[in-house]
Amino acid sequence: MKHTIFRARELRAYLPAAVLGIVGLMSLGANARAAALTGNAALTSDYVWRGSSQTQGDAAVQAGFRLAGDSGFYGSVWGSNVEFAPDTHASSEFDFAVGWAGNVGEDWTLDVNVLRYQYPSTTVDLDWTELNATATYAGNYWLALAWSPEALGSDEAGAYGQLGARFPINDALRIEAAAGYYWLDDVYGDNYAHAQLSAIWAVKVPLELRLTAHATDSSAERIFGDDLAGDRIEAAVQASF
Repeated sequence: MKHTIFRARELRAYLPAAVLGIVGLMSLGANARAAALTGNAALTSDYVWRGSSQTQGDAAVQAGFRLAGDSGFYGSVWGSNVEFAPDTHASSEFDFAVGWAGNVGEDWTLDVNVLRYQYPSTTVDLDWTELNATATYAGNYWLALAWSPEALGSDEAGAYGQLGARFPINDALRIEAAAGYYWLDDVYGDNYAHAQLSAIWAVKVPLELRLTAHATDSSAERIFGDDLAGDRIEAAVQASF
């Protein structure tokens, strides 16, 4: 499948080098300008991504790091164990991103990035690239949009959108809700919707406990199967540092 600027295979070839190059330049420039290294980690009962389980309903250990400069440009890496169909031999996922995040108004922030999903343990080519943009208002309401010319590792394009909000109850407790829609007609001949509702309790800095209820429509169950989509509960211990 040809694309206006790059073919999918060209994105596969160039993006990992671009990620390493930009992160390397940011690291070299850290002595000249302030740069912030932050991280996150989680132990979750189920790795649920856009409404469907990535671990066949099993637990996952996840961690990530992000290096950001004063200019707003950043590079990040995040990883988790996964479990897909047995013939893929997939056991790990690493997400590499380069992007920019910053204020675009008094109450608005914007985050745009190129994200590379990689599955190094597989015997088939599951790697793919996605363009993402998230606009956040007042720190509590967001709209996220994503597009890929090789959605979910296919040779077809797909797009995703999500609306979300967080509602602080007090200093320790907040509620988060989000609803998303994935346009995958070119990939699976169908699209699907999902929603999630989370209660998050800040136990003690930096630890949080999270309980999330996930739900998808019947289209997601037709695409991924009843075992991976549908209704499920996820519990997690998470930390940011």
